[in-house]
Amino acid sequence: MNKTFTNTRRQWLGLSAAALATFALDVHAEPGWPNKPVNLIVPFPAGGGTDTFGRPFSAQFSKLTGKSLVIDNRGGAGGNLGAGVAAKAAPDGYTLFMGAVHHSIAPSMYPKLDYDLERDFIPLAIVASVPHVLVVNPKNMPVADFKAFLEEVKSKPGRFNYGSAGGGTSHHLAGELFKMQTKTFITHIPYRGAGPALQDLIAGNVDMMFDGLGSSAQHIKGGRIKALMVSGNKRNPAFPDIPCAAEFGLPDYNVTTWYGLWAPKGTPADVQARVIEEVRKAAATDDIKTSWSNSGAEFPNLTGPQFGSFVNSEIKKWAGVVKASGAKLD
Repeated sequence: MNKTFTNTRRQWLGLSAAALATFALDVHAEPGWPNKPVNLIVPFPAGGGTDTFGRPFSAQFSKLTGKSLVIDNRGGAGGNLGAGVAAKAAPDGYTLFMGAVHHSIAPSMYPKLDYDLERDFIPLAIVASVPHVLVVNPKNMPVADFKAFLEEVKSKPGRFNYGSAGGGTSHHLAGELFKMQTKTFITHIPYRGAGPALQDLIAGNVDMMFDGLGSSAQHIKGGRIKALMVSGNKRNPAFPDIPCAAEFGLPDYNVTTWYGLWAPKGTPADVQARVIEEVRKAAATDDIKTSWSNSGAEFPNLTGPQFGSFVNSEIKKWAGVVKASGAKLD
């Protein structure tokens, strides 16, 4: 996990009990909310990482509140189409937005966005955080391990390609960062979401992906794709056999995909507090703990302003990566 994420989490955990008590006294959930189904805009097609974590959370939210949290997949433009729709939704508590790290990258990649993540939304909570993993189609890339993979890619510059959830997504930037750090050249193939990209990887239409471990997990376990390396400086507890980047002399290759909840600006404070409360309750259930563990994910417990500060730091971080790598939209 990156240092900014860890430090921000420590700041949150270090808040005094008195401050937390004051928050609890000052903010009260609206008694009537929710009294009808709540719409959750997911800005990617079904089958990607946002879906992997959005659907189990939706199910727990529905159980806890007695009202459905309805998934509304709005894929396109690297997750920006759905974000734009969510930003314009009525701030009445009945539309929430589940975005991801991609949306902290977008300001550096897209010259014109019809929304501003920090201006048009209220940060509520990070739902899950998961490292990226390098996965390949075993038929296209019949290599034994990462070292053999790297030798193959270096010996044939431009021969191989990687799929992503779209231009400007973490999948795209993870690939560009990898190319920059390993001095390799791999062609980027953007899709309208990680789900379609994964399906083409399984089918052999693309050679590899730098995917969030959550969406690749079931396919790795099923042998449909092969994992060669997980980002960061430690192995993932759910997949202890996958080496980490630091083991191959890439200590700075640290890409984490996180998924968070926002509400349109103007959403009542009592509703915000209630959503945060339900997120924490859901995260404490055995179903979510098991699901997250199986996907190699964790619940960071970053909410409200602390989540907002983290997002701001991610926007700055990815702006630096975009500049250094020269990444462009395909």
